[in-house]
Amino acid sequence: MSVIAEIIDTLENKVGKLILKLKNLEKNNQDLTIELKKSAQIIQNQSQEIEALKAQYETLKIANSLLGSDENKRDTKLKINSLIREIDYCIAQLSD
Repeated sequence: MSVIAEIIDTLENKVGKLILKLKNLEKNNQDLTIELKKSAQIIQNQSQEIEALKAQYETLKIANSLLGSDENKRDTKLKINSLIREIDYCIAQLSD
């Protein structure tokens, strides 16, 4: 009978250790999930900031060329022509 008792004790110890490992792994998984969500939020915020800065850069580039910079005159002329075409299209739509 003592052999069976020893086997049961050993089995209980191993099951206890497995349960402890499982709890540790679940906590670790939960921590990593939270960290992943935080990282995803940071990436999203940075992407939005990049897009805003790109738009600001384009605006500054156009403003700079309007002030007389020779670097971006062609881009500005193209943008103005595009805006004129859009306005003409809107006027044509309104007159129909």
